[in-house]
Amino acid sequence: MCPSKTGFALKHFKSYAVLFLLVSFSSYGSVVLIPMDAESQENHLKAYGITYWVLNKQQKVQWLLNYRGGSFLLPDGDLIRKECQIRGVSFEILSDSEAKTILDDIGSPSQNQDAVILEKAPKIAVYSPKDNQPWDDAVTMVLTYAEIPYVTIYDEEVLDDKLALYDWLHLHHEDFTGQYGKFYGAYRAAPWYIEGKRLAEERAEKLGFAKVSDQKGAVAEKIRRYVIGGGFMFAMCSATDSFDIALAANSVDICEPMFDGDPSDANYQGQLDFTRTFAFQDFVLERNPLRYEFSSIDMTAKRQVPKESDYFSLMEFSAKWDPVPTMLTQNHTTLVKGFMGQTTSFTPDEVKPTVMVLGECKLNGEARYIHGVKGKGFFTFYGGHDPEDYQHRVGDPKTELELHPTSPGYRLILNNVLFPAARKKKQKT
Repeated sequence: MCPSKTGFALKHFKSYAVLFLLVSFSSYGSVVLIPMDAESQENHLKAYGITYWVLNKQQKVQWLLNYRGGSFLLPDGDLIRKECQIRGVSFEILSDSEAKTILDDIGSPSQNQDAVILEKAPKIAVYSPKDNQPWDDAVTMVLTYAEIPYVTIYDEEVLDDKLALYDWLHLHHEDFTGQYGKFYGAYRAAPWYIEGKRLAEERAEKLGFAKVSDQKGAVAEKIRRYVIGGGFMFAMCSATDSFDIALAANSVDICEPMFDGDPSDANYQGQLDFTRTFAFQDFVLERNPLRYEFSSIDMTAKRQVPKESDYFSLMEFSAKWDPVPTMLTQNHTTLVKGFMGQTTSFTPDEVKPTVMVLGECKLNGEARYIHGVKGKGFFTFYGGHDPEDYQHRVGDPKTELELHPTSPGYRLILNNVLFPAARKKKQKT
């Protein structure tokens, strides 16, 4: 299903919008352009933070799709110029007439470009446990580095219907199936695994559930309803496939005794309901509890790609007709370095036909970055764990983003963070 046909119809105001925004930006007679191409921008990641900061001050921004890597047009002002300088973000000052010329060119039918108006700073929630985990979260790292505020929530808040307070929800390296990340084979004797299992069981009991798998399934269902109701959900690594597996296995026991204390249901594979999932269908669950894998969705074990050749390419979309996927693929390069995770990539044949593939590794025939619509909301699944750590392992030190300020892989995460800012306002009835 093409997002441009689902009710996320972003209006292209063209001349009126150009005039309105240029007049409302400031009295300086000028605007700030934050270029996002490879040559001009020194810190792509913090540029998103500047854009969010301006939106948070109730000022509008224009996202120039496919123009110099997806640049931003901001109102001019001493505070904005100073903030760019403090954060090390490259910027250019344009006169109103120069900006109008750029916007007119972008609006030309001959150009695969467009200007999308960002209206408000989205409220961001990160779904993450309160206890320390032996791995890092790429999204929280880049949000912190870009200086974009977020709130951490977990099962208690989700089950208490607090998701309605947020526009954007992130899930990372989570297991919604109740199998503790399938770490049993390698880490069942590790102190962090034992403690994590104890805390999860304690939390489930406190929340009124007999099993962790039941409690996680209820959380997945709440998130499903949040998206259907109009929320934006972004997931990485094992949160992608484990979320859909939990939805498909609704009320079906797929856990072996070492996970939940009793046998799994007989023929649980045949009881999966793929109509309930977001992105995947016809997948086969991994029955071996010792294997670090959830299902046939993930292509990690099937990969035959040398590290030096591991790249995925971003798809090209029509900026004027398909603004949603165009926003999500804005970058200063169309070729992004690959990176591994528990869930590295997705089997194309198991991706639903209604879901758009935004990035693919052609060398291995795998989907890396996908997006879809569910009800009134949207979801994006991004394979891999850390865009700047090729094979992040349990206990490895976290990535220092100061060393990767122009990371194309991390830019894709931040595209999703700004995406809800362009949401169409509800019409009064």
